[in-house]
Amino acid sequence: MKKNLMFLALASLGLGLASCNGGFKKADGGLLYDIYTTKGNPTIQPGDFVSLNLIVKTDGDSVLFSSYEAGRQMQMAAQKPQTKGDIFTGLAKLAEGDSAAIKIPADSMFKKGQQKPPGFKGNWIIYTLKIEKVIAKGNLTDQVFQGRVADFIKSQGLVLKQQEPAKIKAYIAHQKLTVTQTADTLYYQITQQGTGPKPVVGDTVVVNYTGRLLNGKVFDTSVKDTATKEKMQVDPMRQYKPIHIPVGEKRVIAGWDEGLLLLNKGSKATLVVPSSLAYGERGVSIIGPFTPIAFDVEIIDIIKPNPNAPKPQMPMMPQAQAPVKK
Repeated sequence: MKKNLMFLALASLGLGLASCNGGFKKADGGLLYDIYTTKGNPTIQPGDFVSLNLIVKTDGDSVLFSSYEAGRQMQMAAQKPQTKGDIFTGLAKLAEGDSAAIKIPADSMFKKGQQKPPGFKGNWIIYTLKIEKVIAKGNLTDQVFQGRVADFIKSQGLVLKQQEPAKIKAYIAHQKLTVTQTADTLYYQITQQGTGPKPVVGDTVVVNYTGRLLNGKVFDTSVKDTATKEKMQVDPMRQYKPIHIPVGEKRVIAGWDEGLLLLNKGSKATLVVPSSLAYGERGVSIIGPFTPIAFDVEIIDIIKPNPNAPKPQMPMMPQAQAPVKK
């Protein structure tokens, strides 16, 4: 599944290209490419490690994916073309330091029954990309090659880690939040004060939530109106409703375990969660390594445990749902 998602993401780049094909060269399968900056380095070969920034658009100017928006480079192993004119056909034309645009006919992307992204319109999928780093496999042993890749990924993670405090500070300032900081560096602001006692470990908190990256992009919500407003793909099989969380039992990310215990029934709050209390150095789904995230939460109810009842089962969570601990 991750491989398919990455391939689809790679098939959706663009930085505001003109819809005409001027300057583009034609390759196999109808693919068009335009290399507008090159350093003259050796081209990417199958098996090489590639780290790149990219934007994926349609010719209707709809952005499908942006690594800049996600706040991290995409990393992958180059492959032989899977079909004529696919994205790997285009990558084989490029090298470290190159900037280019690649246009793939939409029909060729989805002709094998692949589902189009929500709201997809257009005849082309346009990738605008910058090849930031290539580690050539060449004749290197697997051990040496993987060691070099691991060292590069670690160095990128350290950069993200160093940037995290500034990102949090900027988000708090931009949102004009008046936050309280806990000892674990969870930041929170109660925007509506509830009544009654706060939950304790073992209670089940019924909560509505919306999760955001610090660029403001909503990555998950339990509120259907919010999903619609943010133009998210609304899952017809999903029941958009408050979820039940047994708090303090490490069933969710640490930022939720700590934050929900601060709120009584009826409270609304914003939680700004550093990666150390979220998904740390590994990340999950669209939440990258060392990525702080924010939640708007509302405590609908607090349910005391029944000592004679079996332990509650966690609800089925969608793929991108952030609170669940991995």
